[in-house]
Amino acid sequence: MSNDQRPDFIDPALLRGLTQRRVSRRDVLKGMGAGAGAMGLTAFLAACGVSGTSKSSPPPSGSPSPDVLKKIYGNGTPAGQLNFANWEAYIDVNSKGKSPTLLQFTKETGIKVSYKTVINDNDPFLAKIIPVLQSGGDTGYDLMVITNGGPVERMIKLGFLTPLDHQYLPNFEANASDAVKNPSYDPGNKYSVAWQSGFTIIGYNSKAVKDKPTSFADLLNPKYKGKVGMFGNNQDLPCAALVYLGKDIQTSTPDDWKKAADVLMKQRNDGIPRSYYDQSYLQALENGDTIISQAWSGDLFIAAAPKSYGGDGFPEIKAAIPGEGGILWTDNQCIPLNAKHPVDAIKFMDFVYQPKIAAQLADFIWYVSPVPAAKDIVLNDIDDPLVAKSPLVFPSADDLAKSHKYKVFKDQAEEDEWNSIFQPIYTS
Repeated sequence: MSNDQRPDFIDPALLRGLTQRRVSRRDVLKGMGAGAGAMGLTAFLAACGVSGTSKSSPPPSGSPSPDVLKKIYGNGTPAGQLNFANWEAYIDVNSKGKSPTLLQFTKETGIKVSYKTVINDNDPFLAKIIPVLQSGGDTGYDLMVITNGGPVERMIKLGFLTPLDHQYLPNFEANASDAVKNPSYDPGNKYSVAWQSGFTIIGYNSKAVKDKPTSFADLLNPKYKGKVGMFGNNQDLPCAALVYLGKDIQTSTPDDWKKAADVLMKQRNDGIPRSYYDQSYLQALENGDTIISQAWSGDLFIAAAPKSYGGDGFPEIKAAIPGEGGILWTDNQCIPLNAKHPVDAIKFMDFVYQPKIAAQLADFIWYVSPVPAAKDIVLNDIDDPLVAKSPLVFPSADDLAKSHKYKVFKDQAEEDEWNSIFQPIYTS
């Protein structure tokens, strides 16, 4: 096993590079170290010092009643203040360091925004706020952006998210992509709406790989022996293998998992992967250690973009969405329980689903926009064809329809069994 392999159990939501303008979040994370590993719910709560659910709200079951929503949102009048927790460089910024989106929101609504980039990794951030929520307190944030594949699901199970009243989300209802509506991790979008999304797909060096990859099977090809990069985490690696085998991730059984593990273990035993990577996978692809790799879509966009445009300047690095479909993950806007300004929060959630605003965000962030109608605005009004024509920012309807979500576990026992099958592949 090479030095760039990750020996521990890691969270794909932490490791996946959320692209920033001129900087990838993988570069931010390099300065932080590996961060916390992905945990099951029990282990996560123990790390947070939490033994049960919130004193003020039981775990959710079914849809919130009109009376509950009325108590939270009243008559829909905002308080005039929004406290927003987000990731570093995950919103549009102009030459003065201000966000046009936030400035427009304040101008149009009168709501002042305190914007804090306090999230560098889902689990450490949640570990700070969960004890506050457990005691029935206010985290100090009205809106936060957290990821599926574990974090959002945990917060929903614990009852630590405020239910959403969809009468205040008309732009979401009208403009959101079907790919982010009614997700498996939050049926009916009861507690979350997408901020931005991304694909786990295939990246390759077109100078070395002459035939464009068309399937996960290309990562198993012996002709690339020792030059293949695979992800070392408990979602991207197994989910891609399951999809390759034609299995539905959400309804897959332990027998299916074992078949997927057999494929991955044979690949490993045949010496095909160079390593099981975290953030360092893109560097390996750019410097030639690998020539084909599992990859995150935003990183591939920034890798290939010209340096003059803010990219890494490696035009030979190409992206390929497997014919069986990519793995689509989502960073979600959520309102923590006991937030002081829920109306202000839900108004912002809906505000960014206006196509013009979504276009501003997409043109800066370079990840999959949740608003397909933003594409024409980026192309014609913002005049940025590189972003508008990229299937990594505005994927085709077919690519979205074929995409798959991370596994949502029904309970801790199921997650433990999953981990026991897949974790040894990339950790031993």
